[in-house]
Amino acid sequence: MMETKKEIVLLAGTKETRIALSHQLQSILGDYFHIKSYSSEEMLPTRLENEVVILSSYLIKREVAHCLDNSCRVITARRTVNYEYLNQLLQLPEGTDVMYVNDFPQTVEQSVQTLIHLGINHLNYLPYYPGISSYQHADIAVTPGEMHLVPKEVKRIINIGVRLIDITTITEILSELGVLDDRATGISERFTEKIIQLSKKLTHANQKALQFNEHLDKVLNGVNDGILSFDHTGMITVFNEELKHIFLTDSKQAVGKHIKQIIKDKELLNFLTDTASEQSDQFFTINDTNVMVHRFALTAENTMIATFKNTSTTISMEKAARYELKRKGYIGKYFFHDIIGDSEAIVRAKNIAKKLAATDLSLLLQGESGTGKELFASAIHNESGRRNGPFLAVNCSALSEDLLESELFGYEEGAFTGAKKGGKQGLFEQAEGGTIFLDEIGDISVKLQTRLLRVLQEKELRRVGGTRVLPIDVRVISATNKDLASDIRKGLFREDLYHRLNVLYLKIPALRERKGDIPLLLNHFLEMRSTKKIKVENEVVGHLINRSWTGNIRELKNAIDYMLAVCDEEKIKVNDLPQEVMRIKSDETTFAAEAFSEVSATSEKLPPLIAPNEEAAIMSCIYRNHVSGKASSRKGLLKDLELEGVKLTEAQVRLRLDLMEQKGFIVKAKGRQGTRLTESGLSYMKNELNRSQVL
Repeated sequence: MMETKKEIVLLAGTKETRIALSHQLQSILGDYFHIKSYSSEEMLPTRLENEVVILSSYLIKREVAHCLDNSCRVITARRTVNYEYLNQLLQLPEGTDVMYVNDFPQTVEQSVQTLIHLGINHLNYLPYYPGISSYQHADIAVTPGEMHLVPKEVKRIINIGVRLIDITTITEILSELGVLDDRATGISERFTEKIIQLSKKLTHANQKALQFNEHLDKVLNGVNDGILSFDHTGMITVFNEELKHIFLTDSKQAVGKHIKQIIKDKELLNFLTDTASEQSDQFFTINDTNVMVHRFALTAENTMIATFKNTSTTISMEKAARYELKRKGYIGKYFFHDIIGDSEAIVRAKNIAKKLAATDLSLLLQGESGTGKELFASAIHNESGRRNGPFLAVNCSALSEDLLESELFGYEEGAFTGAKKGGKQGLFEQAEGGTIFLDEIGDISVKLQTRLLRVLQEKELRRVGGTRVLPIDVRVISATNKDLASDIRKGLFREDLYHRLNVLYLKIPALRERKGDIPLLLNHFLEMRSTKKIKVENEVVGHLINRSWTGNIRELKNAIDYMLAVCDEEKIKVNDLPQEVMRIKSDETTFAAEAFSEVSATSEKLPPLIAPNEEAAIMSCIYRNHVSGKASSRKGLLKDLELEGVKLTEAQVRLRLDLMEQKGFIVKAKGRQGTRLTESGLSYMKNELNRSQVL
């Protein structure tokens, strides 16, 4: 017949304590005794008689007194910490302040004393319980399951679980039940098993820690920089292999020694140990090795970290980085031979640009949109002494203010939401040793103008959110299609920045100022866009020459791409022209095309392109207006020519004025200024007048 199990009744204050202690008793005594449990937080039994009753603590005696008959044998449990969670406390650094939180002053004091008695005495325990009049705050709180009592301002909570019944109480229970001799061995084995399980966990944790330390040593010894750390007493805790080559001291001999025993340079010692100084970087020569030392403190750990960067290695790495930038395409793609044209205006601009390329001074390119400012900037870079360095271009009008700032100057980790871990180099840093091209410079904000001015003045920058000052060696070429002088008067652009950017200046001619280059550009773009031989009607060329091209070469290129897309039979006809280009009659465009075909057939750059009598008549009318101080409009010229007996349409006059402007005789202007003679035009007219007087 099976023996009936004796019963043990557990009375606890809270549900959580009841569950934890009931589980503990069940795991140790469950094979021999039936465990029943109650809590005052849930529901207590009405009356207990002739039972062995275990109270979770002496604090609940009053709460449960009405349930207990005098016949009950009552044991008040002694409690100890839950050993399963102790590793969390062991991982905290020595001297760490922790708030110990429990429900009563007595349980707080008892628990803290138990922890200290068990050897967990490396922490500074600060008591806290409900109703405490004053207490010392800490960022970490330790509590045996009473998380709801922890102050809200605490950053981290370590729950070490409900305190368990200690072995003394377990022995007392067995003695009270009269089975200490019979079953003590089995129960002792269970307790020993728990201890062995804990030992296994600690051993496993130690093995993981050793593996991690070995891995960390490999990482520290594998980096190219020397790494040193020492605590607040000056004791060295980290001394990697790279430092061995700098200080000529083995890392095993250095770790555990005082920093003064290893580092003899007084200036370096003062730099590393002077916590009052805000300087974080300094250059030193140690045993004939030039190093840049960067230091920073880990305040919570009372530790100072210093990195030693070999400047010779750094220079080699920077060269490799510059090569990588070039490999990625951060290079000047265009040369002066890529700038198509042989007109006087473009040849003069290219000649000046080649001379400007020989200097390292800041350069401002002025030109309308589509004139090829980036083409010139790239060609100047490739003609300069920086040709082997990177060339980076950025359109300042294409990015928002904040994005442009981070792109130009870079940022440190955590500088703003979404900042990359480790920060990011800006374009100025990436262009080190080369050229940066800032297109549409007139569109940047006043805030960025101020930052850019400092870079140009001091040749140094600070990343967004950073404190380190980084020296830079970059040539700045900027470009604009705006009238910056007008923006300065309006307060939109800083005058001091303008003068920094405009040390050198180059005006890029508009396409209408060099229409003689249009046939060359046409052939160039046709060869670029098509592998086939494309024929072009003369009338098409005339239309292209006659257009004003407000969008300049970019607009011309778009028009050519359009014609290539719509033309048939490998021939571009008038009907293939974009609608906005077809503005003059076919006889006039044919006439202009024939004139330009003469250009390619003769050795003269600008031969007479119109009938001499028409040219002389038009020039005479403009000259008379010039002498009398009048402007020469097309309609006014039509009337004057009619009086001279020369019959031309307004479109014909416009075409002839375009051609005369290409010869450099006149300059056309809108509004009241009208068309006026250039110095060449005045000289031409004076020669004609002198010749007529001689005849």
